[in-house]
Amino acid sequence: MIEPIYKASDLRYESGMAYARSGRSGILLPRISLGFWHNFGEVDPLSRSKEIMRFAFDNGITSFDLANNYGPGYGTAEEAFGYVFDKSFRHYRDEMFIASKAGYDMWPGPYGNWGSRKYLMASLDQSLTRMKLDYVDVFYSHRYDPETPLEETLQALVDIVRRGKALYVGISRWPLEAARFAFRYLRERDTPCLIFQDRYNILDRKVAESGVLDCVAENGSGFIAFSPLAQGILTSRYLGGVPEGSRASSGRFLKASQITPGLVGEIAELNRIAESRGETLAQMALSWVLNDSRVTSVIVGCSSVAQLADSIKAVEAPAFDADTLARIDSVAERMRESMQ
Repeated sequence: MIEPIYKASDLRYESGMAYARSGRSGILLPRISLGFWHNFGEVDPLSRSKEIMRFAFDNGITSFDLANNYGPGYGTAEEAFGYVFDKSFRHYRDEMFIASKAGYDMWPGPYGNWGSRKYLMASLDQSLTRMKLDYVDVFYSHRYDPETPLEETLQALVDIVRRGKALYVGISRWPLEAARFAFRYLRERDTPCLIFQDRYNILDRKVAESGVLDCVAENGSGFIAFSPLAQGILTSRYLGGVPEGSRASSGRFLKASQITPGLVGEIAELNRIAESRGETLAQMALSWVLNDSRVTSVIVGCSSVAQLADSIKAVEAPAFDADTLARIDSVAERMRESMQ
């Protein structure tokens, strides 16, 4: 049976989603972006991917964050995106802001990793094929490469824009001094860095403590945060221990041994703070990141529409008062100590 043509909600821009400008650019991004790091690979139902993507767009999420090696396996998140895009979203392409990246291992041999011109350009061509796109809106160097000259990596980004394969460029997880060099190099070649991506959450604040966030703002770039829920620790998921099917149970990015009774107690304390604000813990964790004026958007992953619907409500969160922020800081410090 031929699938009916998808028609997006007429109220998608009146659904409550808020938008913020990415640095000193013309781009407005939704405060919540949909990430494809997990839950969209070959091991996940394509029907669920379609359901989540449609729900996101119907609720004002226009920003979709991918990378060449997202899955599992590598490339399959982009393939899933491409299939759904071709069937449902092609006529909405100009309303979508689609990102991809290259920098981590993607294929065997010396040309499938890091930051060489050859790798970045070949990887983007492959990504465009998988996603069934002519261009991406932003293409990132996914990580700093200490061996490749910065000029080579950055000039590849410049030339990718000049060839029309990306409208903007970004960098992800670059250290402070390399980021400063990148901002200057790209700006001098009329291809300013649109956005910087890094991990930022209640538990992991390195990007703020290192001066990177200030540097990003000073250079007129936006900032987009990934892992705002700390692999699910900053949700109610682990209040009862380690459930089957959770990330801690798989041990891939979070180990079950880290979910100690002491840590669960601190998560419960954060949960009580969230409840006092009329939020779920996940919503409070997202609104805490968005409370930083230097943050443009947060990337959320989800395995269901219900999870995404919960996350979207974070854009309507009440402001934080000083006492609440101090309580969160105190709990976060104890949590970091217990996880060492």
